[in-house]
Amino acid sequence: MAPVSRRRTKGVTIFGIVLRTPYWVFTGSVGLIFLAPLLWTAVASVGPQAGTNQVDGWGFGNYETLANYQAGIWRYLANSTFVSLLTVTLTLLISLFGGYAFARFRFPGKNILFLVTLAILMVPYATLLIPLYVLLNQVRLENSLVGVALVLTMFQLPFSTFLMRISFEAVPRELDEAAMVDGCSSFSALWRVLLPAVKPGLITVGLFAFLAAWNDFMAPLILINDTERMTLPLAVSNLRGQVQGVVDYGATEAGVVVLALPCIVLFLLLQRHYVRGFMSGAMKG
Repeated sequence: MAPVSRRRTKGVTIFGIVLRTPYWVFTGSVGLIFLAPLLWTAVASVGPQAGTNQVDGWGFGNYETLANYQAGIWRYLANSTFVSLLTVTLTLLISLFGGYAFARFRFPGKNILFLVTLAILMVPYATLLIPLYVLLNQVRLENSLVGVALVLTMFQLPFSTFLMRISFEAVPRELDEAAMVDGCSSFSALWRVLLPAVKPGLITVGLFAFLAAWNDFMAPLILINDTERMTLPLAVSNLRGQVQGVVDYGATEAGVVVLALPCIVLFLLLQRHYVRGFMSGAMKG
């Protein structure tokens, strides 16, 4: 009976491989389609191109152009990092308490307030930038990285609050009720019991907020007019036409690579939590 069992197992394994091969081929092809532009940009950023700082041979001449542009790449990286980290911090704090309140407490007008919060998603992003610029000017936060972070946080909050609400709702109420029976306050139950349970949702919210803030171009374009305070996407855009409107494709490609690397690294490191964060709502449903 043992040889028959081995043959049957082997046949099932081969049959499974044959069934999965089209899936592997399809997903691999889709992956290559998405990776091809980024790989081409990375290769082109170090390859020889006419009209760039890397004319002959392979090297990092385009990155030197990017590094020495106006205030320097390190300044623009620091600006983008500051805006992104402040946006992530504010988004996490506000959406954490907002999602907790919507998921665990009952108060008049809760559903209406939640719908109003989500309604911000239906407003076109660009239409609010000018009114927000006027508002920031009145509170003396115009031409400020803090002002940019506040604007980006506002646009991240509807989706982030929604995601945190379904993350909290996926956690059984018995956990925080048991904690309160043991003497915990609402805040203590949130900090000690619920926070570890909604960690995937928090990581997902933080990752989304970082990607949006790091890559955003419109808000810095409207709100920042000082070259010392430009974020990296705005600096790369200005670099494209620095010499009589002629596009420096080599330096632009180098800027794209520098912009993409932190996003790729963070996503690869956090993808497991990212998937779990999105699945938390589906698991409850």
